[in-house]
Amino acid sequence: MKKLLYVAILAMAVTGCDKFDDTNVSPTALAEPTTRGLLTNSMQSFSGLFLGNTAVSRNASLYVQHLAEGPYPSSSLYSERNFSFTTWYVDPLFNLQKIIEFNNEGAKFADPGANGSKNNQLAVARILKAYLFLHMTDRWGNIPYKDALKGNLAYSPAYDKQEDIYTDLFKELKEANTQINTGETPVSGDQMFNGDMAQWKRFANTTRLLMALRLSKINPAKGQTEFAAAVTDGVITANSQNMSYKFIGSDPNNYNPWYNNYTIGNRNDYAISKTLTDYMQPKNDPRLPVFGEVLAGGVVRGLRYGSVVATNIPSAYSRIGSTLRGSGSPLNIYSYAQVLFSMAEAAKIGYITGGDATAETHYKNAIKASLEQNGVYDATKYADYLAIPEVAYTAADGVKKILTEKWVHGYINSWEVWNDWRRTGFPALTPAPDAVDPRGIPRRWGYPTTEAALNKTNYTAAVQAMGGSDHNYVKVWWDK
Repeated sequence: MKKLLYVAILAMAVTGCDKFDDTNVSPTALAEPTTRGLLTNSMQSFSGLFLGNTAVSRNASLYVQHLAEGPYPSSSLYSERNFSFTTWYVDPLFNLQKIIEFNNEGAKFADPGANGSKNNQLAVARILKAYLFLHMTDRWGNIPYKDALKGNLAYSPAYDKQEDIYTDLFKELKEANTQINTGETPVSGDQMFNGDMAQWKRFANTTRLLMALRLSKINPAKGQTEFAAAVTDGVITANSQNMSYKFIGSDPNNYNPWYNNYTIGNRNDYAISKTLTDYMQPKNDPRLPVFGEVLAGGVVRGLRYGSVVATNIPSAYSRIGSTLRGSGSPLNIYSYAQVLFSMAEAAKIGYITGGDATAETHYKNAIKASLEQNGVYDATKYADYLAIPEVAYTAADGVKKILTEKWVHGYINSWEVWNDWRRTGFPALTPAPDAVDPRGIPRRWGYPTTEAALNKTNYTAAVQAMGGSDHNYVKVWWDK
């Protein structure tokens, strides 16, 4: 990691050599970076890191059995053990750090007229940094944090404890929410919200809300406090405020990643999992034809999950639904239904008042919001769905039903579902029958294999702090 960080620093620092004048200067290259360009570039990394079907981004959809693998089964068998985090540091996080530095240094490429006011540029960069670090620490546990982006000041960055990282992320997100000024020039280069600064505030606060639930077993008092603060500061309150990453159907460099897999690559690697269809089909769930491709005969057919047998998918099993895999189809990040399911759990576990009555209300409203989001709401069918015994809210198994329906709603937006599963054990999932490891569904990612050589002292300390082993079944701090 340290070598790549050093290369990234040099790449940004070198401006040319007077001796060669302009011989090696491209006439089409930008003379200097702009913060709007750095912001766009940071966001475009999302597809490869957690929204698509690369080895880094697809795993949660397989861990929680939203999807099953067809011709090349491996990830669903838990064969991938160690993952590199270098790209996170040298690409999006480095760019976001530069936005912060450029604004604090008053550099002209942070021009508030062209790129957004200083407050708004700084706030958005801080929010996205926190969001990316949250993804990372939830996957690996202890990671380089405070020393990670210091370049030549820390070639061998120390690892921070996940608990300490969470404390700082709560602070960063809360301060950034306050720092946003909706009356000032919005940020430019914003592919997510097109400069809607009120939406950025909701994004920061919704992130805090979900983080607070992660503390439900390890530090419920702090979790309750942070949950209440996030709600007060303003989270998503309607489907019109749902948050997604918007791909560009006319730009091959910005296609939806599932479109790239199915249509451009003609690989057809993934189908909707039989685990999910077996839950949805008996209930006549109207979301199923949205989630999965409708085959001849009007059926959505799930593929058996976790089999070592290579299987061809087209026409035999349902790929991801067409509205989710078009060239410009957006992919969900946060939604109103997700917030409502979280509110339901919060009421059930005592984070907010109202107990089971409030939990049931939020739960029912969450299912309704999910149906509306997917364009399949019908009042009669909704009432029928709520009356199904396996769905109907009951105090005895409230958390199980809330988290199971949240799992359904979170289809292919699976990282938060994996977090919920690790924290609560719901939905109840059977590990891959042909798994390469009898310990079952992974609970974390192993550190990059290069860390033991490039950052040995700090790597060893991090492994010891997490219990002495670096494998996929060491539990992260909040996973109790």
